[in-house]
Amino acid sequence: MSESAGGKAPRRVDIAIIGGGLVGASLGCALAPLIRRLGLTVAVIEAAPLPAELDAPWQPSFDARASAIAQGSVRHFAELALWPAMAEQAAPIRCIHVSEQGRLGATRLRAEELGGEALGQVVPNAWLGRVLHRRLGELPLAWHCPARVEAIQPVAGGHRLGLSDGAWLEAGLTVLADGGRSGLKERLGIESRERPYDQVALIASVEVDRPHDGMAYERFTTAGPIALLPLKGQAMELVWTHAAGRERPRLALEDGDFLAQLQAAFGDRAGRFRRVGRRHAYPLSLVTARETTRPGLAMLGNAAHALHPVAGQGFNLALRGVMDLVAAIEAGATRGEAPGSPATLADFEARRAGDRHGVIRFSDGLVRLFGLDSPVLSHARAAGLVGLNLVGPLRRTLARRAMGVER
Repeated sequence: MSESAGGKAPRRVDIAIIGGGLVGASLGCALAPLIRRLGLTVAVIEAAPLPAELDAPWQPSFDARASAIAQGSVRHFAELALWPAMAEQAAPIRCIHVSEQGRLGATRLRAEELGGEALGQVVPNAWLGRVLHRRLGELPLAWHCPARVEAIQPVAGGHRLGLSDGAWLEAGLTVLADGGRSGLKERLGIESRERPYDQVALIASVEVDRPHDGMAYERFTTAGPIALLPLKGQAMELVWTHAAGRERPRLALEDGDFLAQLQAAFGDRAGRFRRVGRRHAYPLSLVTARETTRPGLAMLGNAAHALHPVAGQGFNLALRGVMDLVAAIEAGATRGEAPGSPATLADFEARRAGDRHGVIRFSDGLVRLFGLDSPVLSHARAAGLVGLNLVGPLRRTLARRAMGVER
């Protein structure tokens, strides 16, 4: 075996996962059956130190960010025996109320129409990470944390990785699950299409004065879409989209003034807002990698596609990518193919292409439809929402997409 730049032969692994966040950790957990059955060797490289209190008593923070987990994703986590632990801090979404400010049109997507108890679940990200990393700690993985990939080079049979902790790896399959923040895509010459929305998402936890009963809201306003997701108790996760720059005054407001502006924009359908946590702002754009696979390389999550949060599909799309990659690796193994082989990665891309394209088009279409300030379109949108509320089959189709059980 050839030697690394430092003279030490690199360690060979079947799969190297770059990024130990929600997507990378989900992949590590999903590979557990193949690690046991096929003897796959897996390394996880994560730049941020893990929290020291994974086994300490859970102290949920009112300020914690949360993710909407579609019912299809819940099933995936249940198959991995992870959902019972995740469910301890989950709040069900029983109904989604969609409306537009100043218009009578509205629609409601109800779980009961599909014979289920919930359209999805909302779980604090910190709790998801805690559950996933506990499971990873039980698996025979090679952990490199904290560590960054400082060198990446295509070689015969995969990629050679030089890490900041001094380790060198040769991976048959390298998976970029780092959110696209590391610059590795650029170093590999992988270009991305970026369509800035000139928008910023303001995210915070808010508390309402009455039980939310599992209701989630998507409210389209002249100041930008407002989404509210139910959390445990009477808390809700707020995602308020602003035109770029207009979020800054609201970030600087005193809590009471911020809540008053939110109340004026959203109305009282969820009750009175009486508390807000720390506010965070994130610029929004549609980013899609021009390549999602190469020989010995695959990309997942925001490294492959970063979506607008208006439809709440980003993490769910990423998780379906995780499960499709594992399915392609397993199918390839039955044919005698390695995880990073061209045939295995072609199978993975074939599984992903339709779902990825459909979700990106759906999310981007919503942004553009409700972002256009036109009297004619405004009346058409209102009529569409009214019609959607009246046409059961169409509403059920939309609900199934929101649940992640229909692609």
